[in-house]
Amino acid sequence: MSRIGKKPIDVPQGVEVKVNGQHVSVEGKLGTLERDCHPNMNIALEDGKLLVKRPDDARENRSLHGLTRALLFNMVAGVSEGFSKTLLIEGVGYRVLMKGKGLEFSLGYSHPITVEPMEGITFEAPKPTELKIIGMDKALVGQVAANIRALRKPEPYKGKGVRYSDERIRRKAGKTAAAK
Repeated sequence: MSRIGKKPIDVPQGVEVKVNGQHVSVEGKLGTLERDCHPNMNIALEDGKLLVKRPDDARENRSLHGLTRALLFNMVAGVSEGFSKTLLIEGVGYRVLMKGKGLEFSLGYSHPITVEPMEGITFEAPKPTELKIIGMDKALVGQVAANIRALRKPEPYKGKGVRYSDERIRRKAGKTAAAK
């Protein structure tokens, strides 16, 4: 049995949830998120709690149960608090600058790389080697962070590149001088 799927989602004060069949829209202080859930899942709003129920214990329904609940929880948390990811840039001459709402990266290439924010995403660069990606859609924040990290992945010898703030790079030993 799905333990995550059975857990009710508390709707905080200031967040409005509308359930219309399989279509769920959540509105809060940061904006509005909408999602169409799988037709097998039954979504209900009962006295300030959002509940996800499944029709039977079939394998597909068990897996969809927890997934649907997690997606709805992320929607509620996103419109009330928002999500953020922090990226760190390491390497000599590697940096990021704010250019309007977008970013300009110097990552050791022959040219600077510019990145414009998607709708619902904002960037903050408190330091030239640190970048914060902020938004209310958890999946979109993670995808933008992954796209930026892919511009220059951290390499294992010196650790240069763009990495998540909580990511640890496994270092490799480099070549050593030949013994005589």
